[in-house]
Amino acid sequence: MANIKSAKKRILVNRTKADRNKAIKSGVKTAIKKVYTAIEANDKETAAAALLNATSVIDKATSKGVYHKNYASRKVSRLSKAVNQMA
Repeated sequence: MANIKSAKKRILVNRTKADRNKAIKSGVKTAIKKVYTAIEANDKETAAAALLNATSVIDKATSKGVYHKNYASRKVSRLSKAVNQMA
């Protein structure tokens, strides 16, 4: 355990940020799964709506610094490609 006051604060701040990041990442994963579930069900309208939601959630996570912008772009691109390739 840290003895210096600033080190103790850093531990608390890091724990808080880790919890926030974990919640945001979980939401992103859920949104992505909803897109792929709609694609597997071959439901174009639901997939398009889920893609819109997933894109929004991913972009918000990126703006909060949870994900790198390249990671977000890659995820959105691959999701869009999967939805567009539906019959």
